[in-house]
Amino acid sequence: GSRAPVQALVDRVSAWFVPMVVLIALLTLLYGGLLVNDWQTGLVRAVAVLVISCPCALGLATPTAIMVGIGEGARQGILVRDADALQRAASAAVVVFDKTGTLTQGQVRLTDVVNVSAGPFDRMQALALAAALEAGSAHPIAHAVRAAADESAISALPSVSNFRTEAGVGVFGQIDGVCYGLERWTNQFVQGGADTITTTTSELMGEGKSLSVLTYDGLPAALLAFSDTLRPDAIEAIKRLNRQGLTPVMLTGDQPEAARVVAAQLGIDDVHAGIMPAGKAGVVSQLMMAHPAGAIMVGDGINDAPALASASVGVAMGGGMDIAMESAGIVLMHNRLTGVPEAVSLSRRTLSKIRQNLFLAFIYNVLAIPLAVSGALSPVIAGAAMACSSISVVGNSLLLRRKQQKD
Repeated sequence: GSRAPVQALVDRVSAWFVPMVVLIALLTLLYGGLLVNDWQTGLVRAVAVLVISCPCALGLATPTAIMVGIGEGARQGILVRDADALQRAASAAVVVFDKTGTLTQGQVRLTDVVNVSAGPFDRMQALALAAALEAGSAHPIAHAVRAAADESAISALPSVSNFRTEAGVGVFGQIDGVCYGLERWTNQFVQGGADTITTTTSELMGEGKSLSVLTYDGLPAALLAFSDTLRPDAIEAIKRLNRQGLTPVMLTGDQPEAARVVAAQLGIDDVHAGIMPAGKAGVVSQLMMAHPAGAIMVGDGINDAPALASASVGVAMGGGMDIAMESAGIVLMHNRLTGVPEAVSLSRRTLSKIRQNLFLAFIYNVLAIPLAVSGALSPVIAGAAMACSSISVVGNSLLLRRKQQKD
């Protein structure tokens, strides 16, 4: 039931087209009756003008193409929730990707636990404390910490009180009266850590790993390094977007060093890393100002919802959070990243069909109205021609179902 922006143009044209046709028909009638003195001929010609100009094809041009395009998208696993998004995707110049869970599989794995201070606990105790802090979280990092604790046969976790979470920062709580936190790594921890912390973090982030830090009374006590694997089709998706003339951009809250490693593997040059969840929408808005043609945002999590809503077109991964899918105009139900270039291709093809349909709808009128005025077309022939124009529009829209080669 949604309307594509191009439909507004059709409505404006129709607002002028219909009165003009009625005026031409009236003048044709008056010409035949008053000047030629043949009201019967004038009436027949006027009726022919009205019949040949019936804007059925004009009204069918946009909705038929959109309906066929949406249906074709559904067969490809691309759920189009808004006709406006289908049109805007055709003109976008930038595609912005979240990293974790979008470019990567989101199956984060804890690989390293490194003590960086002479804290009152060893590696196993650090892991137990981190797992206790993450016990109630649904974040991929939390799943990885709990899975590592289970693999290490840590059965009894300490009790956490005064638990709190800060979006984009980490989780905090008290254990045995001591304040602990598991926070996203930032360079501010370098000043409070041991001399080896800079070397350790550089080595881990150089391997493309994301870092969290277990804090003890606000000071870094242990580093936790996490790795994730790229989606199997991520590189192919980026290549196809480049061939389509779109610029891929990575937008992530991860550390810049780790993000650049992943971006280099994918062939993405523009990286915005270390962005807090609340700041993602702002970055998308800045990109849209720099690229007036529009920006597509691709994400999967709660943190991505504001950015999905602020982009020209939001594309959500089908395996992501419900709030992300509600904020997006297009949902990739098959959860494949190559669905992004497929959605762009479908959008461009649909918009092309709409333009072709509008041309077909108008060309009949432009050619046939003068013939009807001159009497070369009878109302019967005009009716048949009008039907042909509608059939041509519907048939042209159905051509969207033809199998297309990959971009």
